[in-house]
Amino acid sequence: MKLSLFLLAAFSSALLVADELPKTLMTTRGKLLYSEDFSKPLAPFTGKPMGFASGFSGWRYNTGGIKGGNWQQNDGTFKGVEHPDAHHPATASYGIQFKDAIIQCDVRLDDAPANGRLYRSFFVKATDTRDYVCALMGGQSGFSMVPYDDTRINPATKQRDKNPAAVAKAPIKLGEWHTVVMEIMGDEVVGSMDGQSATFSNPLISKDKHSIMLGVGTEASFRNLKVWEALPNAEWPKNKESAAVAKAPAGK
Repeated sequence: MKLSLFLLAAFSSALLVADELPKTLMTTRGKLLYSEDFSKPLAPFTGKPMGFASGFSGWRYNTGGIKGGNWQQNDGTFKGVEHPDAHHPATASYGIQFKDAIIQCDVRLDDAPANGRLYRSFFVKATDTRDYVCALMGGQSGFSMVPYDDTRINPATKQRDKNPAAVAKAPIKLGEWHTVVMEIMGDEVVGSMDGQSATFSNPLISKDKHSIMLGVGTEASFRNLKVWEALPNAEWPKNKESAAVAKAPAGK
């Protein structure tokens, strides 16, 4: 597995303005596969779900209870709330089968109440028929690109273990929107936010993906989710070579 961290000051970290879109590194945007502005109730899933990863289309998410938090829609935002005694973060999955794609959304780590837990986190993951494939994860100290390993299965959970991540130490302030872009093509993934990008390659990435999962620890919000077909970018070799690269530890 190959894992690298890019520090690219030229990328925009601002909100989307009109039709302007953040620049991509590895791919270019093709056909728009899905767009969600969270202004209307989400379409419920159809099909027969198999675990969390496949067998359905539309949205699956918690609307109440305390096991894994719940989600709220308000004024075009999709807010996840993790209850103090939840067993795992609030998660929401959109069932869509794809292979090479660009996933983009705005993310906000919501302000913490005076009497609440201060730490906030979010993730955007792609899954295949079995499990997680890759993830872009963020918290108040920055964001990271996380590879999962098909050869390393956690004996307790029976799920894939993570390999070492590429970490960008750029503080993310509470209450501010940030645009996240995750490019997936072949066996490589690139994630970008706030002028920084990270990439890794792994044979697992080249499999068909079956859903996109959004998740939060404590509280965070999403808006303007879009998924495009990813097309080749002739500038990728130059972009990759000209970036300042820091190697992450090799996977075990």
